[in-house]
Amino acid sequence: MDTSTKTSTNTKTRTKTVVILIILAAVLILAPLFFIRGAEFEGSDGQGSEMVDEVTGGDYEPWFEPVLETLIGGELPGEMETLFFCIQTGIGVGIIAYGFGYLAARKKYGDEEDSEPESDGTLAAQGS
Repeated sequence: MDTSTKTSTNTKTRTKTVVILIILAAVLILAPLFFIRGAEFEGSDGQGSEMVDEVTGGDYEPWFEPVLETLIGGELPGEMETLFFCIQTGIGVGIIAYGFGYLAARKKYGDEEDSEPESDGTLAAQGS
């Protein structure tokens, strides 16, 4: 099998794998909406407080006040909470994307360095 056929087969296999994974992710995301009728999908803050109340038998009292709410002397507006959440999400996505890009580039460019010809015309021994 020549190199172009092998590369074409690898690309088709990878494409098929990516498509299957995307479909699987979509099913996992959408399945609860269709199979759990009437369920309430609420945030974990409220559920956590309710669980603490159940376990301790009393009212949950936070250990400290949020720093920004203390600095401004009141509760943050919803738009500001959303802004901070989006910034936090963007930073996290940037870190994850950098990691994936680094790993992909290391794999792509690391393989080329291993197969460069030696000065005598032979290929360098891989893995040494």
